[in-house]
Amino acid sequence: MKDEHSVISENDFNFSQEVIEKLAGYFSRRVVGQEKLKFSLVASVIADGHVLIESVPGLAKTTAAKAIADAVHGRFSRIQCTPDLLPSDIIGTQIYHQHTGKFETMFGPVFANFVLLDEVNRSSAKTQSAMLEAMQERQVTIGGTTYRMPQDVFIVIATQNPIEQEGTYPLSEAQTDRFMIKEKITYPTVDEEIEILNRIESGAIEKKEPAVLSLRDVDRLQSIAEQVYVDQAVKRYIADIVSATRTPEKYLPKEKAAYIRIGASPRAAINFLRIAKASALMHGRTYVSPDDVKQLRHQVLRHRIGLNYAAVVDNVSVEEIIDGIVNAVPAP
Repeated sequence: MKDEHSVISENDFNFSQEVIEKLAGYFSRRVVGQEKLKFSLVASVIADGHVLIESVPGLAKTTAAKAIADAVHGRFSRIQCTPDLLPSDIIGTQIYHQHTGKFETMFGPVFANFVLLDEVNRSSAKTQSAMLEAMQERQVTIGGTTYRMPQDVFIVIATQNPIEQEGTYPLSEAQTDRFMIKEKITYPTVDEEIEILNRIESGAIEKKEPAVLSLRDVDRLQSIAEQVYVDQAVKRYIADIVSATRTPEKYLPKEKAAYIRIGASPRAAINFLRIAKASALMHGRTYVSPDDVKQLRHQVLRHRIGLNYAAVVDNVSVEEIIDGIVNAVPAP
């Protein structure tokens, strides 16, 4: 659906819809159900952002990440995070060759288009921090030399288990803020689980499908998404929501406002804007509506709002607080 303010050509719009359909279709052929995860991963590819996924083990997170990479013929790396994992195991290191008397730089698995950090909270704070430079500046420093990450597509998909806390290291606010969105996924339905069994029995799960897109297609899609129109009223709506997380006493009852320990940073507003543009394209529009912002409220804010211990004691979820804030902020 075109908007009068849109600068996206009809050719680019049709291209974006075709690419999104192919990417989503490829995902659905590889992963049963998980519609929320599909939306978040496809949107993150369009918006060129990193994703944090929270779920119990066995819900096809690795399969989903690999499916997105395979669909666009991208380089994929999986890093299993453990307490003894070192920063050099991720970014790489320098190896000294005695026979030549020179150091050789060995690049780590972070040099890929799609990097899966499995159970990221099992790695130490020092190892987690090794990803900060890569995620934000898209570069790493090895032996005093800076190396750029892949220029076309570089997306980090990290997972964490909310159940097991032994031997884990909670992600810092600086780390979580680098993720554009945080998605929570749950168990499949009975029908979906039956379909999983059917696919395993028929061998469809193991079947390797050829890529349906290229990294160049993704690069063009991201450029198109940047041109999606956002009205000033919608931008103010985004800014008002983010600002409300810092002054919750103006929007929430006193007892609920007291649960918030820290509000969202300006990076939340930036990511709201970027992911809302992706959502608009996925819904067949060249403009962002307030509904795009509302739909993404949990994904953008749930890892950026810090609740205090009283919220844990009273069993108050961050999603409940977010809903209260968004409902209280007038929409354009």
